[in-house]
Amino acid sequence: MTPAARIAAAIEIIDEIGRTRGAADEVVRRWGKDHRFAGSKDRKAIAEHVFVALRGRAQSAWRMEADDGRALMLGALAGDFDAIDALFSGEGHGPPPPTPAERRNLQRNLDTAPDHVQAGAPEWLAASLKSRFGADWISETRAAILPRAPVDLRVNALSGDVAGALKLLEYEGVAPERMLFSAYGLRLPPGFATDVHSLKAFTTGWIEVQDEASQVAASLARARPGDLVVDYCAGGGGKSLALAAAMGGVGRLVAADVDPRRLGALDERARRARARIERRVIGPAGQGMEDLQAGADLVFVDAPCSGSGTWRRHPEAAWRLDRQSISRLATLQARILGQAADLVRPGGRLVYATCSLLAEENDAVSRGFLAARDDFRPACITAAAQVSGLTEGGRLRLAALADSGHTLQFTPRRTGTDGFFVALFKRIASP
Repeated sequence: MTPAARIAAAIEIIDEIGRTRGAADEVVRRWGKDHRFAGSKDRKAIAEHVFVALRGRAQSAWRMEADDGRALMLGALAGDFDAIDALFSGEGHGPPPPTPAERRNLQRNLDTAPDHVQAGAPEWLAASLKSRFGADWISETRAAILPRAPVDLRVNALSGDVAGALKLLEYEGVAPERMLFSAYGLRLPPGFATDVHSLKAFTTGWIEVQDEASQVAASLARARPGDLVVDYCAGGGGKSLALAAAMGGVGRLVAADVDPRRLGALDERARRARARIERRVIGPAGQGMEDLQAGADLVFVDAPCSGSGTWRRHPEAAWRLDRQSISRLATLQARILGQAADLVRPGGRLVYATCSLLAEENDAVSRGFLAARDDFRPACITAAAQVSGLTEGGRLRLAALADSGHTLQFTPRRTGTDGFFVALFKRIASP
């Protein structure tokens, strides 16, 4: 495909994403299957165009006064008129040249745009983000949506150590970096082009793909050999695998979720990772967990959320939220946390986590839980961080971020990770 044809394909895909409200990565993947003439380099370039345009939607839509695929692609190229003239020439299956109105819009100065446009977020979210991050809210929001997200790996301790994983990756020509926080974390270099799932280190269970903030949350949970651990809202089981590794294969780990399809992938993942995990499909009110009431040493709740901490990976999601959906999510999160708390034994631990940047889903839910449950107390982040899964530098940084508290907010700007919230609690023997 010519470069111009790739742009035309990206425009088509962006319009399809808007029309179907499908996940961007799934729509991109489906387009590739339906257009076999596009080679692997073509598909990779088209996907990059799509995600760059989607991440910059706020700025491009303001500049072009439209938010369809053509407007977003033109906006993504604003400032480079040579590229625009070459790619929007109408030749080589490319899109037609810019109209006079489009050329005028392309020259609009982004410095004059409203704050929410410069931040890259929908206007209605500005107040919430400003309340959460104060004077830094524009920088925090830009970092959360505009750049490309890194690919992080977790070395599976059930298969071997970090040194062994590095040797295996080196043999395949992969040279990742060590991480600040996670002692088992590796970060792939920018522009890494190989499919991680094709690496021998992955197929043999030595590594899993997992963002560093998620790895840290699993470490802070302090799952121990011999524990009874429940991963509530387990989904595809990424944190279940991390918890299983921390348990060293000793104890009982139950992965519970209301969606059997999401849980369905866990059997193969657990087999590859040498992890023993019990899958359990539960009802919307927690039905099916009665035998574990007040019996778990640890319950980890990764609650359904807005996903605002992963906008870099799923930029289309930012534009599918509204105030009502955030309110509904906060109500659901509070209910799920209460259900999960009933499974914790006296003296046991409860972890609440979201991949969100919004206080309504994070601090507010944490405060509401403590106000409603006098049988739980906050558990200090700094104390919980004294585990082998974290680096010494990471422990010091976490202590500074948590400031002796029981909650922690990761952000792309502040920690170089996905946006992720963690709150730690401990159940007391009696109120």
